[in-house]
Amino acid sequence: MAARASTISLIINEFGTVSITNAGIVSKGSELVSFNGITAPPANSLGSVSFSTSALTSGSIWSGGTFSSVGSSFIVKGVGKKYWGVPRLTLFSGSFVGPIKWKLVSQTGKYDYVFTLSGRIEGMLYTGRYAIIPTKQTIYVYKNQWAVDHRGSIHRGDTSFRVNTPEPGTLGLFGTGLIVLAGTMRRKLFGS
Repeated sequence: MAARASTISLIINEFGTVSITNAGIVSKGSELVSFNGITAPPANSLGSVSFSTSALTSGSIWSGGTFSSVGSSFIVKGVGKKYWGVPRLTLFSGSFVGPIKWKLVSQTGKYDYVFTLSGRIEGMLYTGRYAIIPTKQTIYVYKNQWAVDHRGSIHRGDTSFRVNTPEPGTLGLFGTGLIVLAGTMRRKLFGS
């Protein structure tokens, strides 16, 4: 069994809107402002982040609860600006796994609410690696506006991902083992 090391990177998204109903949450127009250590210059974006959940399974929209992950998604796309080093393709494609927590963080005034949406995401990076991702999205909802169109806005989203990669020492031991195995096979085939 090979030992594994975790590479940790961070995806930060801001802005955009979310549609919030008992049927689920769907984001639109959130800008990717940081990816893998690269930060977009002011008034620019490295790409987009979009996500969706399934229906509310417990609690309520205004007090907090849990959304289902069945049929959910989490997609990160790059814009492909060469000098920023972010390719023009889907950087991550996955879905929520397990319960998605919807938590009321604060209520300021009569109609201003701040929520966090958090959960675990699993999927593939553009490099072909499998990743397990915890994400936390901070969402502002003005209740009077929500009553009109069921929308809120994304203040900030933080998503850190771990990619399992073998440690260099483990790869060295594996290579040495293959050499020994090849030598043993050669001896058996050609005699001593």
